[in-house]
Amino acid sequence: MGESLKELCDRLRAELKDIEKQVRSMKEGPRFTGEQSYLGQHGEMIAQSMLAVRHIEDARMRLGKVLQYAEDGVSIYDKA
Repeated sequence: MGESLKELCDRLRAELKDIEKQVRSMKEGPRFTGEQSYLGQHGEMIAQSMLAVRHIEDARMRLGKVLQYAEDGVSIYDKA
């Protein structure tokens, strides 16, 4: 038997969290801190990597919403 929806979403959310950590850590690499080929190169690289992080965070949240609506439709934040 395959994964349940909850197991699948939880696994994918965990994988996305790991990817998010890797993308965030890219900024520490030498390509982001070494000599720039043109003015503003590093700033643009950092900005684009942070946009990627935001999209990964959004994907994790959306998978959480899949689970929310597969169950009772109430956010965990609204539950007592």
